[in-house]
This record gives sequence, structure tokens and C-alpha cells, in this order.
Amino acid sequence: MSYITIAVEDNPPLRTIKLNRPERRNAMTPAMQEEMIAAMEGAAASRCRVLAFTGEGDAFCAGLDLQSLQSMQDKSASEHRADAERIARLFRTLYELPLPTIAAVNGPAIAGGTGLAMICDFTLAVPTAKFGFTEARIGFVPALVSAFLALQVGDKRSRDLLLTARLFDAAEAHSLGLVNEVVLPDQLATHAQALAQLLAANSPQSLAATKRLMAAQHKPWLDAAIEHAMAANAQARDTADFREGIAAFLEKRKPAWKK
Repeated sequence: MSYITIAVEDNPPLRTIKLNRPERRNAMTPAMQEEMIAAMEGAAASRCRVLAFTGEGDAFCAGLDLQSLQSMQDKSASEHRADAERIARLFRTLYELPLPTIAAVNGPAIAGGTGLAMICDFTLAVPTAKFGFTEARIGFVPALVSAFLALQVGDKRSRDLLLTARLFDAAEAHSLGLVNEVVLPDQLATHAQALAQLLAANSPQSLAATKRLMAAQHKPWLDAAIEHAMAANAQARDTADFREGIAAFLEKRKPAWKK
């Protein structure tokens, strides 16, 4: 299958999905989200043993693309819901994929980019990588990532990262448990490949069964959390704060929030 916004590379036992919009710092569009879902489903049905994500250029993923943010203001409630459902499907597909997954974070991973990186089973990051759930800066809600974040770092730390909307570096991400290893840039690809070799030495049926077991343990809670998150995601797009946040972002000024 050919793709426009991503590139798929095979280096057995590893298959890599490379976000391929370097001119936009690999920011996600609806088309990219659909292509990533298709590529993950294709990997699960293939003979590859491990799946990795990385970014082309000097960024991993800058979150949602600016043009997608602009267009949100003109969408209907049903379109907002469909957008939220697509993002939920992307994250849920990644979380429940039967293959082991690796994020090779080669640069900034912001908002949804942080979500993509942390939901992978293993996250490797270069020392200069930056992370952050920055949605509140533009009047948005980090709804869908919040469910997966809470599973990984707990309620108190999630509140810190989500409410402050601050950026944090690879070292802090490692201390929080969101990054497994901080790796020098020229060693990132080789570390991902070595990890893939280690994983591929194990039984593929055992790895898939283990991932299914771990996903099943959280399924009731995650089902409810994602349903709430999709509603919050869609509702946030129709608020005065979101409209002001997007306008301020586009106009390169500080937002003027009204309580």
C-alpha cells in the first residue's frame, strides 16, 4: 500500500512507520491519522514482529496540524464527534496492537505527539526531545491522551502535566516512566533495532497474548474513560476559550481569557 503522509520501512524483524511531513514538523492531519491506523493494521496482519514509530527530519510529531486546528471552528457537532472518534481509534489501535511497539523519539513530541510516543510499549528518546500536553494553552482539552496518561503515571502526576500544559525534557519523561531510555541521536535507530531483535527472540504468540491480557485488565475502565474523553474533546471545540486560543495562536499573541 502506498502512503502520502507516512513512510513504511522494513528492516526485519522491525517495521518502522515514519511520520513524513517534515516541513510541518510531522504534525498530524486526519489523513495521517487514517494512514497510521491502516499501517498498524497492515503490520498486525503481516510477518513483521515489531513495529516502531519515528519522525522524518528533526521532529517526532508536533501534535495536530495548524490547518486542522483552523478548520475545527467551522465543523458541526457530528463532525467534531467523528474527529474525536478517529483520534480515539488511532490511540486504541496502537495500545491494543498485538505486536510490540517502539517509539523512537527523534525530536519534539508535543500534545498528540506525546500521546503517540507514550502509548507505545517502549519509548526511546534523544536527550533534546521535548514533550508536553499543551492543549490548555489554546483553550483545548487533552481529553483522549489523559486516559492513557493516567494509566502510566497516576492521577497526581497526570494533573501536573495536563493542567500546567508545560513542556518537559527527555530526562524528566524518563523519571516519570514515560520514556524507557534516553539515547544519543546517532544511536537511536540501532537501539530500536537491537530492542526489536530482543523482542523477536520471544514467542510471537506469547507476546500477543501478553499484550491482550494487559489490555483486557484495563478495558472496562478504559472504555468508560475514552467515552468521556471523546465527549469532552468534541465539546471543547465549541467553546469561547477554544476560539480565542486558536485566534491567539494564529495571530502570535497571548490569549485573552474570559472567565
